[in-house]
Amino acid sequence: MKKTLAPRRLSPEARKWYSAIVSEYAIEDRAGLLLLHQAAEAFDRLREAQAIIARDGLLVQDRFKQKKSHPLLLVERDSRLQLIKCLRMLNLDLEIGK
Repeated sequence: MKKTLAPRRLSPEARKWYSAIVSEYAIEDRAGLLLLHQAAEAFDRLREAQAIIARDGLLVQDRFKQKKSHPLLLVERDSRLQLIKCLRMLNLDLEIGK
């Protein structure tokens, strides 16, 4: 098995995760690597949204000073779903989000 490097534009956490998955599950085919790359990008978006939500809180004020759900809650949800979908397409059911 040849060494597959994680894409450089991923965060250090996602690159480490990507490399571990490639190694552990021996993913070598282009389609599998592409799906894993998509999963890692979703992982990064998920982590970024979580960090901003943690900083700002679940509720933010709109221009009328009314509280509303943080808009990035949708990004967090969608990124998590995309990540899980990619992993399922790879037949990988991993525990995510801890």
